[in-house]
Amino acid sequence: MRITEVAPRDGLQNEPSIVATESKRQFVRTLEKSGVDEIEITSFVHPGRVPQLADADQLVGMLRADKPEDVVYSALVPNEQGLERLLESNSDRPVVDKIAVFTAASETFAQKNISASIDESITRFRPVIEMARQSGLTIRAYISCAFVCPFEGPVAPSTVTHIAARLLALGVDEIDVADTIGAATPEHVERLIGEIFHRLGPCRDTEIGDPCLTLHLHDTHGGAAACVRQALALGVRSFDSSAGGLGGCPFAASGKVRAPGNIATDLLVRTIIEAGYKCGVDPRRLEEATKAACELLVREPAS
Repeated sequence: MRITEVAPRDGLQNEPSIVATESKRQFVRTLEKSGVDEIEITSFVHPGRVPQLADADQLVGMLRADKPEDVVYSALVPNEQGLERLLESNSDRPVVDKIAVFTAASETFAQKNISASIDESITRFRPVIEMARQSGLTIRAYISCAFVCPFEGPVAPSTVTHIAARLLALGVDEIDVADTIGAATPEHVERLIGEIFHRLGPCRDTEIGDPCLTLHLHDTHGGAAACVRQALALGVRSFDSSAGGLGGCPFAASGKVRAPGNIATDLLVRTIIEAGYKCGVDPRRLEEATKAACELLVREPAS
């Protein structure tokens, strides 16, 4: 199993408050000790668009000291400018091992989220991927709204698979299919994963030996654990999660009630173990990380 902890990036990017950079550094260090395999530490988007992550450069610099060799650090980049910022901050003793780019399976969501069509977003990736490869970085590609779009409704598995095939052809190492609004059911998961494996083959290994297909679930309606169990049965071995269930897509909110966030890491770990599988996360250390996540934003843990 591989667990990617996304709380420092996906968990904080839509929060109304700004978390101090030093607090983020301490949070990442706590997550490292829990035994997760990868931590998505930040995003190099324009500071004006996501002020919560405007300190990406500073955070990378602060994490440079004592980075553990057995944990992968990743960061989201939207375009060439974002990658250039990352490479500059990553130049002296590299900290970030992997970048993530992102598109969507819905044209409406793509326009609202990144102000570009799906085709335009993939075109933007080409120079980013080439530059990242030259710099020795692994590349993940998110496909948002891979199951249901808040504007267009259910998304056809063939649409997602076609986009995944295009991304793999560009040279990405990992496809991350995202249930962005938490509307997926085990039946949705079975249809999409089955289509991907049928057309693109089973989870092929990347150069670093990790599964190339990852599942990113939000727990908006409390169904994420059931989707994990279905994905495990189908052969998926890589999942995203967020300590304390931090995060939540703003498009999944209802009125004044904010959307629940990503599947909580402790719920993911518990689901994996109850299904008869193993992972390297230390439950006691994870409890400390969950507490730290909630203290950052003064809230109760999701699970």
